[in-house]
Amino acid sequence: MANEYILTPEGKEKLEKELHYLENEKRAEVGERIKVAREFGDISENSEYDDAKNEQGMVEARIAEINQILSEATVVAAPKKSNKVTVGSIVTVDMGGRERVFTIVGAAEADVAEGKISNESPVGSALLGHKKDDVVSTVGPTGREVTMSILKIEH
Repeated sequence: MANEYILTPEGKEKLEKELHYLENEKRAEVGERIKVAREFGDISENSEYDDAKNEQGMVEARIAEINQILSEATVVAAPKKSNKVTVGSIVTVDMGGRERVFTIVGAAEADVAEGKISNESPVGSALLGHKKDDVVSTVGPTGREVTMSILKIEH
């Protein structure tokens, strides 16, 4: 069964930029590190060479992962005139007196540090389909119940 990737237009663009960087700059940089490390002599005991080869493997794996995501992804734009939370919505919620702002995105572009939460996460999936002033409860990642009041929805 294939993974279903959901991306916002911004998420697709970010992945395309990362892919371009990896294919056109990082790949050449790592190749140069391997070439220089080979010049140090015996590669069987050469940590520089091993590190460069490991990095090359990680770069190639990430390139393959991004290509797969981009080839299988469904790009969704938040509807401009919706009063419900959808993928792409920026939602302001009150969580027990603390205001939080989340952007609902697909799992492939989720980044909690940037406030981008997956539509598949407990909080993200709980918010989907709700309107301003709705009170939503879910079990958070820590196992505790989380209750949120939706203050604002932007697209």
